[in-house]
Formats: sequence, C-alpha cells, structure tokens
Amino acid sequence: MIQIHNLDVHLGSGKVTVHAVRNVSFTVKEGESFGLVGESGSGKSTVLRVISGLYQNRSGEIKIDGEVQGGRKGIEFYKKLQMVFQDPYASLHPRHTVDQALTEPLQIHKLDQVEKRIRTALKSVGLGLNFRFRYPHQLSGGQRQRVAIARAMILEPRILLLDEPTSALDVSVQAEVLNLLTKLRIEHNLTYILVSHNLAVVAYMCEKIAVMNQGKIVENLSKEQIIKSQAAEPYTQQLLAASKGYDRETARQLLQFD
Repeated sequence: MIQIHNLDVHLGSGKVTVHAVRNVSFTVKEGESFGLVGESGSGKSTVLRVISGLYQNRSGEIKIDGEVQGGRKGIEFYKKLQMVFQDPYASLHPRHTVDQALTEPLQIHKLDQVEKRIRTALKSVGLGLNFRFRYPHQLSGGQRQRVAIARAMILEPRILLLDEPTSALDVSVQAEVLNLLTKLRIEHNLTYILVSHNLAVVAYMCEKIAVMNQGKIVENLSKEQIIKSQAAEPYTQQLLAASKGYDRETARQLLQFD
C-alpha cells in the first residue's frame, strides 16, 4: 500500500538548510500498521508530512497503492489517505462546532448522505449525538482527538497517518484512543503509519517498527523484538531502557550508553 524509496528531505534554505530526512526506505502492506519511532527531531514526523503532501521539497520515490506520487496531490488522494495530528485542539477550528468539522470534508469531496455519514462517524469513535454541536473548548482532550479521528474517517480512507496521536492526552485517556484506533483498523482494514517517541505505544499498535535517529533509519524491528528488548543498535537500546521508566538500573544503563 505504501512504498518509500530513498526519501531525502531538506527544510529551509541557504545557510539554515536542515537535512531532515536522509535516504529513508520502507514498505507497508495493506492492512498493516507500521511504526516510526525516535526522539524529537529525528525526522519521523517530517516523513509523515512528506507522504501527506504537506512538504514538497524532497527527492526519492513515494508510491501509494502502486501510484507514484508527484508534487501536487489531487482530491482523490486525500479521500484515500488522511492524517491525525498530535494536538487535537490545534487541529480543530476553535470557532467551528463538531458538526462543522465533520461536514467540511464531505462538502469538499462532494459526498452525499451528509446526515447519515456524520451520525455514523460519531458513533464509530464512541461519541453520542449530543457532542455534535459542541465547540472544541467544550470537549476534553480525548474527546477532541476522537473528533479528529472521526473527521479523518468520515471520508472512508484506506490509509491513516498518525502523528503521535496520544502524546498530548492524559495517560488515563491514551489507552482508550489506542484501543479505538486498533478497533477501527480491524473493522475497516486500514493501513497505518504511526509516529511516536513511545516504544510501548508502537509495540502495542504496530507489527513492524523502524527506529529513526538524525534523519536516518538506524534499525528495523518486529513487534516481538521490541517486546523482548532485542535491539542491536545502542541508540535503540537506549530508547528501550528509557521506555521502562526510571529506576537505578535504567539510569546506570543510560549513563553507559552516553
């Protein structure tokens, strides 16, 4: 479903140019969930933005469902592929109700049965119809992210790009959103690329994981290797140690890596 080959991305220009992504390649099968993990600034979110068409200044080949992607994207591309952003409050218009947020993509894509689609979308993310005419500031963080997911799902896409979809949420709410995304993927045979700095989240959601550092993929792992802490690269070992939380042994290992 997704093929990335030798992707290179430069941000900025002149003396302030940053080589954000370096020779990144990976493939994601239909119905598969693929994880990109790494610390802030490793280039993982940039990869998502290039795939979605938000960043244009890149080289390398991107294929979506067998079609090579150029610079500008047509409307059919965005019906097939949608993105859920990290901060649900920033990604929703503060002066638009939930109803307006869900209606807008239907109008852009000229889809019919608006009423039915909105009701179905709200139900699919576990929100009742009483949320339909509320504004983002009247919702909790978890509810806002559910609206953002509903907005992406209302077009019935085949691919979802997930940019740290739970990192802005309370810990108690994160599991609910992850379970919702897992349920939607199974029900609709969705293909995911999930970006996160949290290895526990990636191991829960993804079958295959690529670890990024300084714009490059430094290691590819399976879900089982993450769970068993079977990493070869010191950088990945450091991420695994950090994901276990603080204790004396973890701190000692991190000092050894430094």
